[in-house]
Amino acid sequence: MAIITKITRQKNNTERYNIYIEEAYAFAVDESLIVKYQLTKNKVLEDWERDEIVFDDEIRKAFNKALHFLAFRMRSEYEVKKKLLDLEYGEAVVLEAIQKLHNLGFLNDEAFSKAFLETQKKTSKKGPRVIQQELKKKGIEKSLQEEVLKTYTEEDQTQIAQGLAEKIANQQSSKTPRQVKQKIQDTLLRKGYSYATISKVIEEIEFETEQDEWEEMIADQGDKIWRKVSIKYTGYDRKNRVKQALYQKGFPSEQIEMFIEKKELEEDGD
Repeated sequence: MAIITKITRQKNNTERYNIYIEEAYAFAVDESLIVKYQLTKNKVLEDWERDEIVFDDEIRKAFNKALHFLAFRMRSEYEVKKKLLDLEYGEAVVLEAIQKLHNLGFLNDEAFSKAFLETQKKTSKKGPRVIQQELKKKGIEKSLQEEVLKTYTEEDQTQIAQGLAEKIANQQSSKTPRQVKQKIQDTLLRKGYSYATISKVIEEIEFETEQDEWEEMIADQGDKIWRKVSIKYTGYDRKNRVKQALYQKGFPSEQIEMFIEKKELEEDGD
Protein backbone atom coordinates (compact mmCIF):
# COMPACT_ATOMS: atom_id res chain seq x y z
CA MET A 1 0.00 0.00 0.00
CA ALA A 2 1.31 3.50 -0.92
CA ILE A 3 0.18 7.11 -0.89
CA ILE A 4 0.30 9.45 -3.90
CA THR A 5 2.14 12.58 -2.76
CA LYS A 6 2.35 14.49 -6.04
CA ILE A 7 0.98 14.50 -9.63
CA THR A 8 2.65 16.64 -12.31
CA ARG A 9 1.97 17.20 -15.99
CA GLN A 10 4.81 16.21 -18.32
CA LYS A 11 6.47 19.08 -20.21
CA ASN A 12 6.94 17.24 -23.50
CA ASN A 13 3.53 15.57 -23.52
CA THR A 14 0.77 17.51 -21.82
CA GLU A 15 -1.62 14.56 -22.00
CA ARG A 16 0.55 12.47 -19.67
CA TYR A 17 1.18 12.84 -15.95
CA ASN A 18 3.93 11.71 -13.59
CA ILE A 19 2.77 10.03 -10.40
CA TYR A 20 4.90 10.34 -7.25
CA ILE A 21 4.56 7.99 -4.30
CA GLU A 22 6.18 8.97 -1.00
CA GLU A 23 7.75 11.94 -2.84
CA ALA A 24 9.53 9.67 -5.35
CA TYR A 25 8.63 9.22 -9.03
CA ALA A 26 6.68 5.99 -9.42
CA PHE A 27 5.12 5.83 -12.89
CA ALA A 28 3.48 7.89 -15.65
CA VAL A 29 -0.06 7.61 -16.97
CA ASP A 30 -2.31 8.97 -19.67
CA GLU A 31 -4.68 11.80 -18.70
CA SER A 32 -7.69 9.55 -19.25
CA LEU A 33 -6.41 7.17 -16.58
CA ILE A 34 -6.20 10.00 -14.06
CA VAL A 35 -9.95 10.31 -14.50
CA LYS A 36 -10.70 6.61 -14.80
CA TYR A 37 -8.90 5.65 -11.58
CA GLN A 38 -9.60 8.97 -9.80
CA LEU A 39 -5.94 9.53 -9.07
CA THR A 40 -5.43 12.44 -6.71
CA LYS A 41 -2.91 13.63 -4.17
CA ASN A 42 -3.09 11.63 -0.89
CA LYS A 43 -4.94 8.77 -2.60
CA VAL A 44 -3.95 5.40 -1.19
CA LEU A 45 -3.00 2.76 -3.76
CA GLU A 46 -2.90 -0.95 -3.13
CA ASP A 47 -0.12 -2.82 -4.97
CA TRP A 48 -2.64 -4.57 -7.20
CA GLU A 49 -4.23 -1.22 -8.10
CA ARG A 50 -0.89 0.21 -9.12
CA ASP A 51 -0.15 -2.85 -11.27
CA GLU A 52 -3.56 -2.56 -12.90
CA ILE A 53 -3.05 1.14 -13.69
CA VAL A 54 0.42 0.55 -15.18
CA PHE A 55 -0.91 -2.38 -17.26
CA ASP A 56 -3.84 -0.27 -18.48
CA ASP A 57 -1.45 2.53 -19.43
CA GLU A 58 0.72 0.09 -21.43
CA ILE A 59 -2.37 -1.02 -23.32
CA ARG A 60 -3.22 2.58 -24.16
CA LYS A 61 0.32 3.26 -25.39
CA ALA A 62 0.27 0.13 -27.53
CA PHE A 63 -3.17 1.07 -28.84
CA ASN A 64 -1.95 4.56 -29.84
CA LYS A 65 1.13 3.11 -31.54
CA ALA A 66 -1.12 0.77 -33.50
CA LEU A 67 -3.38 3.66 -34.55
CA HIS A 68 -0.35 5.54 -35.83
CA PHE A 69 0.74 2.42 -37.74
CA LEU A 70 -2.75 2.05 -39.23
CA ALA A 71 -2.89 5.72 -40.24
CA PHE A 72 -0.72 5.09 -43.31
CA ARG A 73 -2.82 2.24 -44.75
CA MET A 74 -4.98 -0.71 -43.76
CA ARG A 75 -3.14 -3.55 -42.03
CA SER A 76 -3.92 -7.13 -41.10
CA GLU A 77 -4.14 -8.20 -37.46
CA TYR A 78 -0.90 -10.16 -37.92
CA GLU A 79 0.94 -7.06 -39.18
CA VAL A 80 -0.23 -4.91 -36.27
CA LYS A 81 0.56 -7.60 -33.70
CA LYS A 82 4.05 -8.11 -35.13
CA LYS A 83 4.69 -4.36 -35.11
CA LEU A 84 3.72 -4.04 -31.44
CA LEU A 85 5.76 -7.07 -30.43
CA ASP A 86 8.75 -5.66 -32.32
CA LEU A 87 8.31 -2.49 -30.24
CA GLU A 88 8.70 -4.79 -27.21
CA TYR A 89 5.23 -4.56 -25.78
CA GLY A 90 4.30 -7.66 -23.79
CA GLU A 91 2.12 -10.37 -25.29
CA ALA A 92 -0.76 -9.71 -22.88
CA VAL A 93 -0.63 -5.95 -23.55
CA VAL A 94 -0.61 -6.53 -27.33
CA LEU A 95 -3.58 -8.88 -27.20
CA GLU A 96 -5.60 -6.37 -25.19
CA ALA A 97 -4.70 -3.56 -27.61
CA ILE A 98 -5.63 -5.76 -30.58
CA GLN A 99 -8.99 -6.58 -29.01
CA LYS A 100 -9.66 -2.89 -28.45
CA LEU A 101 -8.82 -2.15 -32.08
CA HIS A 102 -11.25 -4.88 -33.15
CA ASN A 103 -14.02 -3.56 -30.94
CA LEU A 104 -13.65 -0.04 -32.34
CA GLY A 105 -13.54 -1.27 -35.96
CA PHE A 106 -9.92 -0.36 -36.67
CA LEU A 107 -8.95 -3.98 -37.36
CA ASN A 108 -10.90 -6.31 -39.63
CA ASP A 109 -9.07 -8.99 -41.59
CA GLU A 110 -12.01 -9.59 -43.93
CA ALA A 111 -12.29 -5.92 -44.89
CA PHE A 112 -8.50 -5.70 -45.16
CA SER A 113 -8.32 -8.76 -47.45
CA LYS A 114 -11.02 -7.42 -49.76
CA ALA A 115 -9.36 -4.01 -50.00
CA PHE A 116 -5.96 -5.63 -50.55
CA LEU A 117 -7.35 -7.75 -53.39
CA GLU A 118 -8.85 -4.73 -55.16
CA THR A 119 -5.64 -2.72 -54.79
CA GLN A 120 -3.48 -5.53 -56.19
CA LYS A 121 -5.87 -6.02 -59.10
CA LYS A 122 -6.06 -2.34 -60.05
CA THR A 123 -2.56 -1.06 -59.35
CA SER A 124 -0.25 -4.07 -59.64
CA LYS A 125 -2.38 -6.14 -62.04
CA LYS A 126 -1.58 -9.29 -60.07
CA GLY A 127 -3.22 -12.66 -60.54
CA PRO A 128 -4.89 -14.77 -57.84
CA ARG A 129 -1.90 -17.00 -57.07
CA VAL A 130 0.42 -14.15 -56.14
CA ILE A 131 -2.31 -12.32 -54.22
CA GLN A 132 -3.04 -15.46 -52.20
CA GLN A 133 0.67 -15.84 -51.37
CA GLU A 134 0.80 -12.24 -50.17
CA LEU A 135 -2.34 -12.64 -48.06
CA LYS A 136 -0.76 -15.69 -46.46
CA LYS A 137 2.36 -13.66 -45.60
CA LYS A 138 0.11 -11.09 -43.94
CA GLY A 139 -1.31 -13.74 -41.65
CA ILE A 140 -4.72 -14.10 -43.27
CA GLU A 141 -6.32 -17.49 -42.59
CA LYS A 142 -6.56 -19.85 -45.57
CA SER A 143 -10.36 -20.05 -45.45
CA LEU A 144 -10.59 -16.25 -45.66
CA GLN A 145 -8.01 -16.13 -48.46
CA GLU A 146 -10.11 -18.54 -50.50
CA GLU A 147 -13.38 -16.78 -49.72
CA VAL A 148 -12.05 -13.38 -50.81
CA LEU A 149 -10.38 -14.74 -53.95
CA LYS A 150 -13.69 -16.22 -55.11
CA THR A 151 -14.68 -12.65 -55.97
CA TYR A 152 -11.76 -12.47 -58.42
CA THR A 153 -13.69 -13.93 -61.34
CA GLU A 154 -12.20 -15.60 -64.41
CA GLU A 155 -13.61 -12.75 -66.46
CA ASP A 156 -11.74 -10.21 -64.33
CA GLN A 157 -8.53 -12.23 -64.54
CA THR A 158 -8.75 -12.55 -68.31
CA GLN A 159 -9.48 -8.85 -68.78
CA ILE A 160 -6.55 -7.71 -66.63
CA ALA A 161 -4.17 -10.30 -68.11
CA GLN A 162 -5.28 -9.27 -71.61
CA GLY A 163 -4.36 -5.66 -70.91
CA LEU A 164 -0.93 -6.69 -69.65
CA ALA A 165 -0.36 -8.96 -72.66
CA GLU A 166 -1.27 -6.24 -75.16
CA LYS A 167 1.03 -3.80 -73.42
CA ILE A 168 3.91 -6.28 -73.61
CA ALA A 169 3.18 -7.03 -77.27
CA ASN A 170 3.35 -3.32 -78.11
CA GLN A 171 6.57 -2.86 -76.18
CA GLN A 172 8.18 -5.92 -77.78
CA SER A 173 7.35 -5.04 -81.40
CA SER A 174 10.99 -5.58 -82.43
CA LYS A 175 10.84 -9.21 -81.26
CA THR A 176 9.58 -12.31 -83.03
CA PRO A 177 6.11 -13.66 -82.22
CA ARG A 178 7.72 -16.55 -80.31
CA GLN A 179 9.78 -14.16 -78.21
CA VAL A 180 6.76 -11.96 -77.51
CA LYS A 181 4.64 -14.97 -76.50
CA GLN A 182 7.40 -16.17 -74.19
CA LYS A 183 7.69 -12.72 -72.63
CA ILE A 184 3.93 -12.57 -72.08
CA GLN A 185 3.86 -16.04 -70.55
CA ASP A 186 6.81 -15.36 -68.22
CA THR A 187 5.33 -12.05 -67.06
CA LEU A 188 1.83 -13.38 -66.45
CA LEU A 189 3.14 -16.44 -64.62
CA ARG A 190 5.23 -14.19 -62.39
CA LYS A 191 2.14 -12.04 -61.78
CA GLY A 192 0.22 -15.09 -60.59
CA TYR A 193 -2.06 -16.07 -63.47
CA SER A 194 -2.84 -19.68 -64.37
CA TYR A 195 -1.64 -21.42 -67.54
CA ALA A 196 -5.26 -21.65 -68.70
CA THR A 197 -5.75 -17.89 -68.45
CA ILE A 198 -2.40 -17.21 -70.11
CA SER A 199 -3.13 -19.55 -73.01
CA LYS A 200 -6.53 -17.95 -73.54
CA VAL A 201 -5.01 -14.47 -73.58
CA ILE A 202 -2.22 -15.37 -75.99
CA GLU A 203 -4.68 -17.02 -78.39
CA GLU A 204 -6.62 -13.77 -78.64
CA ILE A 205 -3.62 -11.68 -79.70
CA GLU A 206 -2.72 -11.44 -83.38
CA PHE A 207 0.98 -11.95 -84.10
CA GLU A 208 1.19 -11.09 -87.77
CA THR A 209 4.59 -9.97 -89.03
CA GLU A 210 5.21 -8.40 -92.45
CA GLN A 211 8.19 -9.27 -94.65
CA ASP A 212 10.00 -6.00 -94.02
CA GLU A 213 9.47 -6.40 -90.26
CA TRP A 214 11.08 -9.85 -90.34
CA GLU A 215 14.05 -8.44 -92.24
CA GLU A 216 14.48 -5.61 -89.75
CA MET A 217 14.24 -7.92 -86.73
CA ILE A 218 16.64 -10.51 -88.07
CA ALA A 219 19.12 -7.83 -89.08
CA ASP A 220 19.12 -6.51 -85.52
CA GLN A 221 19.19 -9.78 -83.59
CA GLY A 222 21.04 -11.80 -86.21
CA ASP A 223 24.00 -9.44 -86.40
CA LYS A 224 24.57 -9.77 -82.64
CA ILE A 225 24.42 -13.56 -82.84
CA TRP A 226 26.69 -13.65 -85.90
CA ARG A 227 29.36 -11.54 -84.19
CA LYS A 228 29.21 -13.58 -81.00
CA VAL A 229 29.40 -16.96 -82.77
CA SER A 230 32.14 -15.74 -85.14
CA ILE A 231 34.50 -15.27 -82.19
CA LYS A 232 34.85 -19.06 -81.80
CA TYR A 233 33.52 -20.64 -84.98
CA THR A 234 33.78 -20.40 -88.75
CA GLY A 235 32.39 -22.20 -91.79
CA TYR A 236 29.78 -24.90 -91.27
CA ASP A 237 29.95 -24.80 -87.46
CA ARG A 238 29.26 -21.09 -87.39
CA LYS A 239 26.45 -21.36 -89.90
CA ASN A 240 24.82 -24.20 -87.99
CA ARG A 241 25.05 -22.44 -84.60
CA VAL A 242 23.62 -19.20 -86.00
CA LYS A 243 20.75 -21.17 -87.53
CA GLN A 244 19.95 -22.84 -84.23
CA ALA A 245 20.06 -19.58 -82.30
CA LEU A 246 17.78 -17.75 -84.73
CA TYR A 247 15.38 -20.67 -84.96
CA GLN A 248 15.06 -20.75 -81.17
CA LYS A 249 14.10 -17.09 -81.27
CA GLY A 250 11.28 -17.90 -83.66
CA PHE A 251 12.59 -16.73 -87.02
CA PRO A 252 11.25 -18.60 -90.11
CA SER A 253 13.68 -20.89 -91.94
CA GLU A 254 13.58 -18.85 -95.14
CA GLN A 255 14.48 -15.66 -93.26
CA ILE A 256 17.38 -17.43 -91.53
CA GLU A 257 18.73 -18.79 -94.81
CA MET A 258 18.52 -15.36 -96.45
CA PHE A 259 20.26 -13.73 -93.53
CA ILE A 260 23.15 -16.22 -93.44
CA GLU A 261 23.59 -16.03 -97.21
CA LYS A 262 23.76 -12.23 -96.93
CA LYS A 263 26.37 -12.36 -94.16
CA GLU A 264 28.50 -14.85 -96.11
CA LEU A 265 28.33 -12.69 -99.23
CA GLU A 266 29.40 -9.67 -97.19
CA GLU A 267 32.43 -11.58 -95.95
CA ASP A 268 33.32 -12.76 -99.48
CA GLY A 269 33.06 -9.16 -100.66
CA ASP A 270 35.57 -8.07 -98.00
